[in-house]
Amino acid sequence: MMSQLKDLIPGADHWPRFVRNLSEQFEARLNMVEVLESNSIFLNGMEGSMIPIATSHGEGRVQYSNDGDMNALIEASGVTIRYVDNFGQPPINYPDNPNGSESGFAGFCSEEGRSTIMMPHPERVMRTEQFSWCPDDWKDHGPLGLVFLSMQEIGWV
Repeated sequence: MMSQLKDLIPGADHWPRFVRNLSEQFEARLNMVEVLESNSIFLNGMEGSMIPIATSHGEGRVQYSNDGDMNALIEASGVTIRYVDNFGQPPINYPDNPNGSESGFAGFCSEEGRSTIMMPHPERVMRTEQFSWCPDDWKDHGPLGLVFLSMQEIGWV
């Protein structure tokens, strides 16, 4: 898991580890996330979007190594996504916050934005065929398909 390699990734000093969900269960369902303003090159231009994402993990709760890590990430625009409820508000309770992470945070990037980690799975909702229903204007790619198209545009794939 990339979060455990943070010592090798420049600008990832404050990244959390992903530990066992508060529910002590494997969580698998669609949840809503909000893409936050961040340095992530993969989520560039998606800020403010509220989109469905596949949650499929037993270890997704964020645990910081030091008390100031969360605030350092917020100040450095290092938080990329957070879970939101159906009203676009950060959830406090299960099941809208499926892993129990503080503030619903679920994704982070390095200081320069070249490395991004998240516990929900964008690869499981990148194409519209992966949804049971989606609006016609989504065409071939779901909203998180942009993550992978961004990687292609910058020449990483």
